[in-house]
Amino acid sequence: MNKRTKKTIIWTVSIIIAGILGYGTYYVSSIYSGLEGLQKKGEASPFRELEKVDANTPEPPKWEGTEPVNILLMGVDARGFEEGEIPRSDSMLVVSIDPVQEKMHLFSVLRDTYTDIPGYRQNRINTAITHGPNTAMKAVGDLLGIPIQYYVYTDFRGFMKLVDSVDGVDFYVEKDMKYSSKADKNEFDIDLKKGMQHLDGNKALQYARFRYDKMGDFTRTERQRELIKAVGKKMQSTTSIMKMPEILNAVSPYIDTNMDVNDMWKLANVAYQSKMKGSEQVPPMKLLVEANIGGAEVLTVKNPDTLKQYVQDVLNSPVSESETNNSDSESGKQDKETTNNVGSIPDSN
Repeated sequence: MNKRTKKTIIWTVSIIIAGILGYGTYYVSSIYSGLEGLQKKGEASPFRELEKVDANTPEPPKWEGTEPVNILLMGVDARGFEEGEIPRSDSMLVVSIDPVQEKMHLFSVLRDTYTDIPGYRQNRINTAITHGPNTAMKAVGDLLGIPIQYYVYTDFRGFMKLVDSVDGVDFYVEKDMKYSSKADKNEFDIDLKKGMQHLDGNKALQYARFRYDKMGDFTRTERQRELIKAVGKKMQSTTSIMKMPEILNAVSPYIDTNMDVNDMWKLANVAYQSKMKGSEQVPPMKLLVEANIGGAEVLTVKNPDTLKQYVQDVLNSPVSESETNNSDSESGKQDKETTNNVGSIPDSN
């Protein structure tokens, strides 16, 4: 090997290393910037009009990084609302992560659950967000008997952007789903066919929104949990991790959270190492009672203390490898036995 050849090799290797280091720096800085943009402050916050009201509610508890952490996910339908107005939660889910046991649980909270709204009178749980995110976290935490440290708030478009940014998900749609509405100029019509298929953002939203059958919100919340698990699994893929700056840039305008960048780094690391233990509806069917309060159909809880104990039993149940594998393989399929034994609840907005 002559001197010129050696020099060429050295220069080539140096350029490659410099390129890798440069991309690494860009990647990390882009992710940091993207994460920072998720937390909206001041006039950028969707809750800017509620700051004085929410100030009366205690701040959520701090997460130190070793104890279980709970995150409230809230999706809203903001169609027809003016700038600064906060609609009721269309869906509410709680992600519970145990960093020590490296396991996660996903709970969907039935939006018609009638409960105490801290600082206000009793109402449906989905009204809590209209008083601010701290109020929503406190209301859900009090209902479930667990501290809620963080929230993530988004609307229809944010969810669609997220699914599209990970190039969609392969998912089993358990039945034909069809619904049409002229009220929103058919922009959010639902038309899905039964079977395994690839869902982009629009189709994933259709699946998550569908409740126009005899089971209404009960089966819808179950579908949402399964879909969230599928999207979460897709985000853990190598391809999605490499695309993280693009993903964050796509969803940032539609998301608000109380997490700072350090919180997000810690949570991302813990979540990546954790396995999904399971998902549940809360309150469970055995604790629900249909009621008519003030002319509105709502769901009341038979015994609030029993509900809190139920949540603890779910969170502290032992995890087995076979159980985890079975949970993964069943993504997108419904619990037919539960569905067949549940009565119909009239839909309400």
